[in-house]
Amino acid sequence: MIEARADTAGLARRLEDKARTLATARAAMAARPNDARRWRVAGLLWPLFGKE
Repeated sequence: MIEARADTAGLARRLEDKARTLATARAAMAARPNDARRWRVAGLLWPLFGKE
């Protein structure tokens, strides 16, 4: 018979920590709405500047 054991409390704690970190990052991104758009546009234009 195969038996498996998991530390579900530890897993739940790690998932909660990651969710908290993501929520903090999203709040920081929401505070600066123009930054993400600016970098996305810069990323799309970047190949144009490497060709001479």
